[in-house]
Amino acid sequence: MAKGRRKFLAQFPALADPDVQERIPDPAALETFTACKLDWSERDRQGPLWTLHRDLLRLRREDPAFAAQDLSRLLTAVLGAQAMLLRYQCAAGDRLLLVNLGTDLHLDVAPEPLLAPPLGRRWRTLWSSEEIRYGGRGTAPVEADDGFHLPGHAAVVLAPAVRA
Repeated sequence: MAKGRRKFLAQFPALADPDVQERIPDPAALETFTACKLDWSERDRQGPLWTLHRDLLRLRREDPAFAAQDLSRLLTAVLGAQAMLLRYQCAAGDRLLLVNLGTDLHLDVAPEPLLAPPLGRRWRTLWSSEEIRYGGRGTAPVEADDGFHLPGHAAVVLAPAVRA
């Protein structure tokens, strides 16, 4: 079994090296099984991270745009050297996932049509990786009168809301 597992994993460049192959645990070994079991005490030690994962799973399960998991309704665009957007089209209302792997980014002129909210709507924050309960700094509104403000090293999900 271990030989077959190593052969399968060798297709990945990072795991193809013979030295790395030797370090791959035997999948049938009791130690491997034990090491892979959830340590429920992590919930107490890593509360914000646990909450983050729980909320992401809930968002995927309960939000209609993400629950559909329809890749034919997904549009993407690059916003900068380290920022991108994914727009999930959904009859219940589009969702905009903004990912910024760099520093804070201000787009005073929205250069990308996919950033536009549905007609008569504006974007509101539905979820942010920068929420205080995840150990983040909090998230100011992303869409403002002077453009879009994407927090650095963060992901934000926007949903359409009635324009005030």
